[in-house]
Amino acid sequence: MQNDQLIIENTITYVKKELQNAEGGHDWWHIERVWHNAKLISQTESVNSLVVELAALLHDIADAKFHDGDEEIGPQKAAFFLKAQSIDQSIIDHVEQIIRNISFKGGNFTTSFYSLELAVVQDADRLDAMGAIGIARAFNYGGFKNRELYNPQIAPNLQMSKEEYKKSTAPTINHFYEKLLLLKDRMNTSTGKRIAEKRHHFMEQFLQQFYMEWEGKG
Repeated sequence: MQNDQLIIENTITYVKKELQNAEGGHDWWHIERVWHNAKLISQTESVNSLVVELAALLHDIADAKFHDGDEEIGPQKAAFFLKAQSIDQSIIDHVEQIIRNISFKGGNFTTSFYSLELAVVQDADRLDAMGAIGIARAFNYGGFKNRELYNPQIAPNLQMSKEEYKKSTAPTINHFYEKLLLLKDRMNTSTGKRIAEKRHHFMEQFLQQFYMEWEGKG
C-alpha cells in the first residue's frame, strides 16, 4: 500500500490535470480551497484524515451539472483513479459515498448515508459557496450560463425539487435565497458553523448594498 502522502500528491496531480479547463467556480482552485477548509475543520473532529482529504480533492472530479446531470460519473471516476493507487477498498467505498452525497441539490431531499467524514467535507465545500468567494463563484457560474444578474419580477423558489433545482435558469441573485443564505443553518461541525456565521453576514451586507445600487439609492 502506498504512503498516504504520496497518494495525496498523486491525487492532486490527477485533479489538476482533469480540471485544467473547468469553469472558474469549479476548477482546481475551488478544490484546493475545499481541501484546505476540510483539513482545518478536521483538526477538531475525530475523522479518518485520508478519507477526508481524498474526498475533498475528488468531490468535483466530474460535477453532475457539467455532465448532463449524471450523478454517478463523479463517484465512478474517483473510484477508478483510487483503485489504481492500491488503496483499501473500504476507503474507496467511503470516498465514493461522500462524493455521491455531498451536493446541496436544492436541499429539499434526504440522504441515506452519513459519516463524520462526509460532514467535514460537506462543510468545507459549503463554506466555499459562502462569503466573498461564494459571491464570486455564483456570479461566475451565472455568467457561464448566461443568466441575468437579477430580475425583480422573478421571485426565488424555496420549494424546488432536486430536479427543478438542477434545471433552474433563474437570475444569480435568486441563488442566494435558494442556496447560499440557507447554508449557515445546515452546517454540521462547530468549526464550520463558526466560519459560516462570518461569511453569511458578509453576504447579507453585499445584498443590502446590491439592492441600494440597483434602485439608484447609493
